[in-house]
Amino acid sequence: MLREFFKDESGMGVVEIILIIVVLIGLVIIFQSNIKSVVSNIFTKINSGVSKVN
Repeated sequence: MLREFFKDESGMGVVEIILIIVVLIGLVIIFQSNIKSVVSNIFTKINSGVSKVN
């Protein structure tokens, strides 16, 4: 199955997919603290909205 995946030449190439994944992982590592603060702010707003409803 893995050999077939690497031999498949249709669509995007394996190299392109690997490069995209590497770039995305790099961006997540670089902006890790920013992502954490954004997610934290979103959950804080959700929790405050839920407490207002209750």
